[in-house]
Amino acid sequence: MPETKDNRARSRDSVANTLIVSIVLSLVASVLVATAAISLKPIQERNEEQFRQKIILDVAGLYSPGADISELFSGIDTRMVDLASGEYTDAADAGEFDAIAAAKDPLTGINIPPADDIANIKQRARVAPVYLVLDGAEVTQVILPIYGSGLWSTMFGFLSLDPDGTTIRGLRFYEHAETPGLGDQIDRSDWRAQWVGKKVFADDDQPRVEVIRGFVDQNSVDAVYQVDGLSGATLTGRGVTKLVQYWTGPHGFGPYLAILRSEESADD
Repeated sequence: MPETKDNRARSRDSVANTLIVSIVLSLVASVLVATAAISLKPIQERNEEQFRQKIILDVAGLYSPGADISELFSGIDTRMVDLASGEYTDAADAGEFDAIAAAKDPLTGINIPPADDIANIKQRARVAPVYLVLDGAEVTQVILPIYGSGLWSTMFGFLSLDPDGTTIRGLRFYEHAETPGLGDQIDRSDWRAQWVGKKVFADDDQPRVEVIRGFVDQNSVDAVYQVDGLSGATLTGRGVTKLVQYWTGPHGFGPYLAILRSEESADD
């Protein structure tokens, strides 16, 4: 039977032809998406790195809009610290270090004993980066990466300390999903400014700094350790307290900060 125009049209519209066209289009789209992802990855990584550097500069009080971030960051020395000993280590490349991935890897991470896990993060890496702000050869600030659970999210930030390892120079969170209008008060510049000059440790060398409920009584002997509470966001404030105390405590950067304090005392 000779093929007619209608037969050819029906042949083109057959299920087999439709499937073939769909598969070909899917493959083409997949190749285009994969190519775009590969080509954009270096740009995304550069943007992420620049954003991280901007936040570190900001918590150190060194960032200004329009400034050359790379140039400013050249005055910061990034080192890796073995958290157990508090000593500097070459066990990981600071430029490629991913704290969350390292924490989940049995070779590079450890499970945190429940009694020590006040930040509720379950695991942490064995090492962590620190950022030393330099004025010539002199260290003027030490910046620590910190994170822990809030009410709804994991809050990621940086804590800046004086070289004595105990006086706070700044606190800045750069990633969280706390409640808009309540928990996100941790981003307010006036609240963050309260942390400047606060002392981390009491006389027993245990982390004491905390976000309280209500307002700090400036006449109290404890005022030097206290920051005003967050109205309507008590649990977020408690989370900030716990994560700062964890990372400055004996299971976090505590051994490293103890070395800084001892070196500062020796210099005095």
